[in-house]
Parts: sequence; structure tokens; C-alpha cells
Amino acid sequence: MTQPPACDARPNARHHGLARVARLSPWSVGAFVIAALVLMPLISVVWIAFHPSVNIWPHLLATTLPRYMLTTALLAFGVALLAACVGTGAAWLVTMYRFPFSRAFEWLLLLPLAIPAYVGAYALVDFLEYAGPVQTLMRELFGWQTSRDYWFPEVRSLGFSIIVLAAALTPYVFLMTRAAFREQSGSVYETARALGAGPFERFWRVGLPLARPAIAAGTAIVMMETVSDYGTVSYFSVQTLTTGIFSTWLEGGNAGGAAQIASVVLVVVFLLVALEKSSRGRARYSQGARQARPISPIRLTGWQGLLALALCVVPFAVGFILPVGVILHHALGELEQWLEPGLLQALTNTLTVAGSAAILTVIAALFMVYGVRLTGRKLPRLVLPFTTLGYAAPGAVLGIGILFPLAGLDHILADGIAALTGRDPGLLMTGTAFAIVFAYVVRFFAIAQGATDAALGRVAPSLPMAARSLGQTLGGTLRRVYVPLIRGSVGTALLLVFVDCVKELPATLLLRPFNYNTLATRVFEKASLEQLEAASPAALLVISVGLVAVLLLARSENASDLT
Repeated sequence: MTQPPACDARPNARHHGLARVARLSPWSVGAFVIAALVLMPLISVVWIAFHPSVNIWPHLLATTLPRYMLTTALLAFGVALLAACVGTGAAWLVTMYRFPFSRAFEWLLLLPLAIPAYVGAYALVDFLEYAGPVQTLMRELFGWQTSRDYWFPEVRSLGFSIIVLAAALTPYVFLMTRAAFREQSGSVYETARALGAGPFERFWRVGLPLARPAIAAGTAIVMMETVSDYGTVSYFSVQTLTTGIFSTWLEGGNAGGAAQIASVVLVVVFLLVALEKSSRGRARYSQGARQARPISPIRLTGWQGLLALALCVVPFAVGFILPVGVILHHALGELEQWLEPGLLQALTNTLTVAGSAAILTVIAALFMVYGVRLTGRKLPRLVLPFTTLGYAAPGAVLGIGILFPLAGLDHILADGIAALTGRDPGLLMTGTAFAIVFAYVVRFFAIAQGATDAALGRVAPSLPMAARSLGQTLGGTLRRVYVPLIRGSVGTALLLVFVDCVKELPATLLLRPFNYNTLATRVFEKASLEQLEAASPAALLVISVGLVAVLLLARSENASDLT
């Protein structure tokens, strides 16, 4: 009896060799390179913080840092509490009840997302300040002559900054909580009503406990955005950790101290990210029936319907109607402001950097996610979630983490080119818009990565396998199979990244070249000089771009409801 040839080792060796080739393919290597570039600014901030040229950490601890941390904590918790209460209450009303315009408010309450918080701050101050319409009307009605004749709260204060930020960020809580309420079974509430539970008891003892993870997740996002804010708190003269980064670096000239404050911000943000992730992880509830009975909204009439309407009108008016009305009034009041060359240049710069960043972000995310999927290994999949941390990091933190490594690389490149050609090329990255585009890519990579990963996961595995069996390369499979099928998701990610780039302020302020303005920085500069008329056209353009994204979100929400 002849022995079979000992050939079983060859396929195994061939298999391991192919696996090594797959792991070392350009797709896999490129995925790791993209991940390293995205994570580089965060690593850079930590490195600078631990290796400053001048260690002012003891000075910070003894002087300004406790004040920054206390103000940031008060601001974050104040905004979170107000946004959680208003967002949860509004989500409960539009989900559980029917009252005048209740269906319209399901998407109207999303519109404040289109208003950057710093634009809302400018509008509120203009509306409530001494020369504004509110105090002017009060003086005319009561015959008061000066501000000494009456009391009015200080507008540029911590309290009003909480109101402005909560008005801009409440839609995050509203959106997530409304989805949680919709997913609950109507039979639970019918049982509670049969047992004699009133409206408040059904909310407090049934709806709120079931929606608590979604509320916590939305509130964590609100707190992250609050900690990251610079335009609002700077305009209201509220000293937070983010304003401390700017003042320590730009006014004190100490980059190491700014990085040390930035590292504190990173710790706070990462704790909030952990809270948000844990909340999402617990946001699952089993249903008793195979198909849950949908909630039957209760119709409110009379004073109850008017009260529910008023409770929804207030956050919509403060978060959207007021800022849009004030900005529109100034933008249309002096039409010559639209003809200023600085506005056209800012618009061109914004379209250039935001468009370039959006395209690069989506391409990099698609390349990386596809490369990670090709490896089939655990390590790349473990690295992938860390690339989303840039979205949680404030723009000021990313500005520090990007500027110093790029500045060092810039000088090396300039010296090398000068040695070869005899001509000094100048700063090729930090002296141009390259640094801004890079910051946008890092900051909003999570949006494109999440959309791309979800879209690729919905493609049936048999389709790329069939393409590969017909001789398509990995790149050809991506180009001819995946891209046509995920075109809609990629387009949505492209638009969302573009809109966020248009609104981004702190990173742009830190990284822009000299005399280089975007729409966001033009609004900030003009409003800081109390020239709201000159800032209004740029602000209105930023709001218009934001409305596109919100309307797209509302459209996708309606489509999901129909399905």
C-alpha cells in the first residue's frame, strides 16, 4: 500500500504565506499609516505636556488651573442639566402626545443644530444688551433714563453662556431620547394606565428608566461639545480650560503650558467618551412580544395642548428663531456688507479647505476601513475605534498637537530643499492651509469612518467574492462593487464632514496662516470687534450650510419611520 504524498504541509505553508502577504499588502499598511496620522496630534499633545520647554505645571496648579476646571465643570454640568431636561421633555411630548403642530416639531426641534453656538451667543447679546430691543423697549415703557434706573441681569455671564450652549446642543439629547421612546412598546404604557398611573407617573416610573441610557449618551455628547467650545465662552468672557489653552499659548507664549492644559481637557473628554460608550452598551431592552405594539399618542386639547405647544416653542425660539432673526435683520439691513471683498475671500477659503478636507476624509476612511476588513486580524480592528477619538478632542487641543510636529517637519523640508536648490521654499504646511485641512481630517474622521464601516457591513459578502473569482483585484472590487453600492452613505458622510468643517472655529483660529480667514473666523473676528453687521453675512452663510445637514438628517429620520 503506497503512502499518500506528504503534501498537506504545502497548502498550510502557502496559506500562512498568503496571510503574511495580506497583512503586508498596501491596503493593510495604508490603513495603519492613516490610523497613525489620525492619532498623531493626540500623542503629540501628551508628549509636549510631559516634555515642556518651561514647566509651568506648578504655577498652573497654584493659580489659574483650579479656576479653569471649576468654571468648566459648572458650565458643562449646567448645560448638560438644562439640555437633558429640555431635550427629554420635548422628546416625551412629541412622541407620547398629539397637540397643535406636534408632528412639525419632530423636525423643527432639530433645526438649532444648524446654528453654531458662537453665532447664537452674538445674537443673544445683541438682543439683550443695553442698546438692544429688549432693554430699549423697557426704558420706553417705564420711562427709565439710564441703566441705574432698573436692574437687568449681566448678559455676558456664565448663566447666559449655559443658556446659549444648551439651546444649540439640546437637539442631541432630543434626537437620541426620541428614538429611545419610539422603540418602546405601547403595551407597557397601556398597562401602566390600566393600573392607575397618571401622565407624570408614566413618564417618571416607566418612560424615563427605559430611556435613561439614551439620555445619558446624549448628555455625554452635550458635555463633550461644551468642554470643546471656544467661541461662545470667549465672547461671554467665561474662563474655561479651552480659553486657558488660547491665553497660555497666544498671550503667555508658553506652548508647553498650553499642552498641559490640553492634556487635562483630553482626560475630561475621554471620561465623557467612556460614559457615552457605556451608556450605548446598556441601551438594549428585550420585548415580551415578537413584534412590539407601537405607541398610540394621546391627543391633548384645550389648555393642555397649548401648554405642550408652548413647551416646544420655547427651545425652538431660543435655539433657532432668535439667532436667525437677529442675524437676518443685520444681514439684510446693510446689503453693502455682502459686497465686501473679505467676505468673498472667506467664502472661497471655506469652500476650498472644507471641500478638500471632506474629500480626503472620506477617501482615507474608505481606504482604512477596507484595508482593516481585508486583514481579518484582531490588532487592526482594535486600532480602528481609536481613530474616532479625534472627534471627541476639542479643536484647540488638535491645534496644539498638529502645529508643533508640522512646524518641525516644515523646517526640515525647507532646509533640505534650500540645500538642494539654493532657494528657501518657506513653510509649506504651517504657512499654508495644509494644517487646517489636516486638522479637519483628524477632527471629523470619525463621521466618515462610522458611515463607511456601516455601509461596507451592509454589502453581501457574496458580491465581492464573486468579483474576486472573476479576476478582479482588491482595488477593482472596491471600485466596481463596493463604491456603487455604498454611494449614498459616502455622499452623506461627505456632506456631514463638509458642514462640520465649515462651522469649526478653534482649530482654524490656531492653524490658519497670517491674514487667512474662513467664514467661521470672519464671524468671530467681526463679532469680537462688536461689528455684528459685518459678521452677519458670513454667519448667515454658515447657518445655511448647517441647515442642509439638518434637513438631510430630518429626511433620513422620516425615511426610517416609513420603513
